[in-house]
Amino acid sequence: MDAADVNTVAVLGAGNMGHGIAEVAALAGYDVALRDIDEELVQDGYDSIEWSLNKLAERDRIDQETADAALERVEAVVPVEDAVSDADLVVEAVPEKMEIKADVWGEVEEHAPEGALFASNTSSISITDLSEQTDRPEQFCGMHFFNPPVRMDLVEVISGAHTSEETLSAVEGVAEEMDKTPVRVRKDSPGFVVNRVLVPLMNEAAWLVHEGEATVAEVDATTKFDLGLPMGSFELADQVGIDVGYHVLEYMHAELGDAYEPCPLLAEKVEAEELGKKTGSGFYEYEDGDGAEIPADAGREDVHDRLLALMANEVAGLIGDDVADAADVDRAVKLGAGFPDGPAKLADDRGVADLVATLDDAAEATGAARYEATAFLRDLAEDGETFHGDGETDETTDGYEFDTLAVSVDGRVGHVELDRPHRMNTISDELLDDLADAVDTLEADDDVRAILLTGAGDRAFSAGADVQSMAAGGGDPLEGTELSRQGQETFGKLEAADMPVLAAIDGYCLGGGMELATCADMRVASDRSQLGQPEHDLGLLPGWGGTQRLKHIVGEGRAKEIIFTAERYDAETMADYGFLNEVHAPDELDERAWELARDLAAGPPVAQRYTKRAMLAGRDDTDAGLAVEAQAFGQLMNTDDLMEGVMAFMGDEEPEFEGK
Repeated sequence: MDAADVNTVAVLGAGNMGHGIAEVAALAGYDVALRDIDEELVQDGYDSIEWSLNKLAERDRIDQETADAALERVEAVVPVEDAVSDADLVVEAVPEKMEIKADVWGEVEEHAPEGALFASNTSSISITDLSEQTDRPEQFCGMHFFNPPVRMDLVEVISGAHTSEETLSAVEGVAEEMDKTPVRVRKDSPGFVVNRVLVPLMNEAAWLVHEGEATVAEVDATTKFDLGLPMGSFELADQVGIDVGYHVLEYMHAELGDAYEPCPLLAEKVEAEELGKKTGSGFYEYEDGDGAEIPADAGREDVHDRLLALMANEVAGLIGDDVADAADVDRAVKLGAGFPDGPAKLADDRGVADLVATLDDAAEATGAARYEATAFLRDLAEDGETFHGDGETDETTDGYEFDTLAVSVDGRVGHVELDRPHRMNTISDELLDDLADAVDTLEADDDVRAILLTGAGDRAFSAGADVQSMAAGGGDPLEGTELSRQGQETFGKLEAADMPVLAAIDGYCLGGGMELATCADMRVASDRSQLGQPEHDLGLLPGWGGTQRLKHIVGEGRAKEIIFTAERYDAETMADYGFLNEVHAPDELDERAWELARDLAAGPPVAQRYTKRAMLAGRDDTDAGLAVEAQAFGQLMNTDDLMEGVMAFMGDEEPEFEGK
């Protein structure tokens, strides 16, 4: 069976993960049977799907018709036979206990069609062991979604010892049909990929505190603001549930040895039932406190290097054991855990040899097995190599190599895509550097006549500045001023580019993202997009040109309204204000954006260049603008493009401008 043969999906377990997986499958067009052990549980799951679909429609992520159609494709059932008898793919998402899963798969095998694919959503239990509960282990794999499935892009597709290539390819294809990014885990290994990196990171954070080397605040400040992760390590443990990570760690300890010995601090929290947010307290207080309040300036370089060295060692273990390669590890951790960069790239940037030295120093000081560098990591250090070898990452496209952008040329259109979907395409220092280089590169390419600017994914063009990377500066006024100037100058390159720039906006376009779009010559958007300048809600002002450029598009009164209210505006309103040139349905936006970009690229390059220069020069000084306009008009009278335009007009044909 391949992906095209899958039409019906059975999801066993209607809890948070189960009903989320069922919703994703229904949205992808599959008929779904949602099953649990009694009517109340399965109805709760069905009701959760209905609520979530309506919420997506309310937020304009989908239309109501799509939500209603998806719900109609879901059937809530209790008997296993009713759920799986017609299923092409069975996804099990029952509690993480081997005996429960074994019982479920025994029933599934009895009633499922002979060719059905089997997949477990387990986050820790061996896929090989689960597959051996059936007589069809070659048709069995892991299909590990991340919570919540409707929002998270990653699906780990895990091979057991007996899994066939056909099964893996088919399940990867189904994940892609569900609009997810599958990452193959080539070998059944505890923690798979994402948890293999995150759980030891959580454990090391706990050991640092347990042994008095750092405080919770110092570790979380380092994790969140210095490493740039979405949450502090202890903050994340509280969010997920300390018991969840602890039990995965116990399994890894049993399977992989003393390097994964759980820290007593974690055991104490579990024994005291202080499990984090769900119990009201964990490493932070949630009932009588405000939860995690992490100081941005408490990070420490030694803690940074220790944590990063542990992660690098786990990455090396995965690669050395042929579980995944560096690019897949980075992709999985970025999508599944929201890292700004993958752990392999972070290690490359810091220096593999330095991280091995950090491990060796810690091993000598403590004698702990977790600091023993893997052979693969030590070989990299000794050979002076990196995880990514020549520095290429999986974001390389068409010869343009950027870490935060996907840049390509299609015909005469240079396409710049903000490529941080795991972080809502937020704008970091690194992205600003990449964008400046990308604009320079495309302007130097004689074949490029227009630039199309988009954001990866369907959630955001750009949700604004990467607040965490900004906070890492510790509130230093000089660094803040420098960051503002950097953004102003980078965005200004688009505004001053000699070719037309078109921004195609789908989803959130907020703060710095809207300031970026402001620098385009034209803007089109999907009707589900939301735009705004929320900086005043943070006690800031738009610092990347928003106070100056926006007023020239919508007028000073509207610009003040948008900035002072800090509200989000729908696309139709922003079109009425004159900010957007066109608004389209989401499924029509891409085609229209490319059509318009190609039309702009087919225009007269010399005339376009001087038109932009004249308009920019006259923005605050009409006389200066008129002078540029007159001079340009005279120069254009002596161009080949003018003759081409006149001849095409007289012959009722389309001109082919050469920029001469």
